[in-house]
Amino acid sequence: MLAALRAEFGTEVLSGAEVDPRHCTDWSALPGGEPLAVLRPRSTDELARMLALCNAHGQAVVAQGGLSGLVGGAVPCGGEVVISLERMNRIEAIDVDSGTVTVQAGAVLQTVQDACRDAGALLAIDLGARGSCQIGGNVATNAGGNRVIRYGNTRDSVLGLEVVLADGTVLDMMNRMVKNNAGIDLKHLFIGSEGLLGVVTRAVLKLQPLPRATCTALVAVPDFDAALRFLRHAQQSLSGQVSAFEIMWRDYFEAALAATGSRRPLGDDHPVLVLIDMQGGQPQTDTRRFEAMLEEALAEGFLLDAALAQSVADAEALWAIRDGIAEIVRDYAPTLNFDVSVPVAEIGACAQAVRENLQAGWPALPALFFGHVGDGNLHVLVGRVPEDAATRHAIEEAVYGVVRRRRGSVSAEHGIGVLKRDWLHYSRNEAELVLMRSLKATLDPKGILNPGKML
Repeated sequence: MLAALRAEFGTEVLSGAEVDPRHCTDWSALPGGEPLAVLRPRSTDELARMLALCNAHGQAVVAQGGLSGLVGGAVPCGGEVVISLERMNRIEAIDVDSGTVTVQAGAVLQTVQDACRDAGALLAIDLGARGSCQIGGNVATNAGGNRVIRYGNTRDSVLGLEVVLADGTVLDMMNRMVKNNAGIDLKHLFIGSEGLLGVVTRAVLKLQPLPRATCTALVAVPDFDAALRFLRHAQQSLSGQVSAFEIMWRDYFEAALAATGSRRPLGDDHPVLVLIDMQGGQPQTDTRRFEAMLEEALAEGFLLDAALAQSVADAEALWAIRDGIAEIVRDYAPTLNFDVSVPVAEIGACAQAVRENLQAGWPALPALFFGHVGDGNLHVLVGRVPEDAATRHAIEEAVYGVVRRRRGSVSAEHGIGVLKRDWLHYSRNEAELVLMRSLKATLDPKGILNPGKML
């Protein structure tokens, strides 16, 4: 196989000591095996020929983007061919009038965001790994992030895709229209499929009007119920312009302050903190509306205190606390990172039930809670976890069991990969799993694409 690859693609093939160790793992820190080779295509045609050759030989393939996943979805088990999309990174076109940007899959999210902003438009997909994650990975995992409450997941920003199937067939689905009901919309098969059905090579993404002003505040609330009342109040008062509503329980907030070295924005030790953003088009009017909304919430007793960002630097400092998860993972390693969802109204009760389970079973382990309230997404980090499999499995059951009883999802935005594969049936019934396997067998009959992941 290696000889066949070298004969066809020459210096595009890396193997042995040429392989950068970063291709063997991702942010999950799941240890991977050594790949047979790493391929770095420069075009869709080149990738199609690579997959056709691998398929003819029955060679397993793992597609990789920015390697910022947390479930081991891009980690090779050993012996696979890794296909890195990092060289397919062009921004092909920004069409502000049509509200679209066309990009290759290897483009880094922040690079695309900046280019669209310079052109006068907003790419609404946004997450903490923006500086390293790639558009293809965002699509393959249906990434969520900070702006889902207003703009939806990645799926809601995708108009068209180009995908290469296992046998090298290129599906050109590069639709640029918002309305297109010409048959089954096949792109949705590949959004969130984690590279099991095909490799995303290009995408047409929807753009939004560029906000002229962003108002940001960190507020303290007495409990989750108050946070929920504040959310409803803010959405009504600001006419749907709330673009982020991030909740941090005290444990996460204190850990983030320590890990990032950030200045404490509010004086007292509050039980729950909320970071709220409003994006609008009238800077002076929007600021007054935002401040009035906060004043009304304080008068109603939803809030205990509030710190309003007075500058871009202030807003970035507040967001640095919320985005301090990478530093927290470093300081609390080894960790178990949970990303679950339940109906919005049930987040508080779900968090409390999980907290009680963890406290009863492992009182010495730190457990940090935060999340995206507006879309029902709760994150839990358990730190300094023993490495033995039995303990880790028991902790996972303590979290996922609560989610299952509430008919929630074991993965709100991170995907399934390897680390959640054995828990997928907690959120999907047998009929759904059978259909997933049928789709996999139809589109990848030899099973070469990302074997061992999800199913």
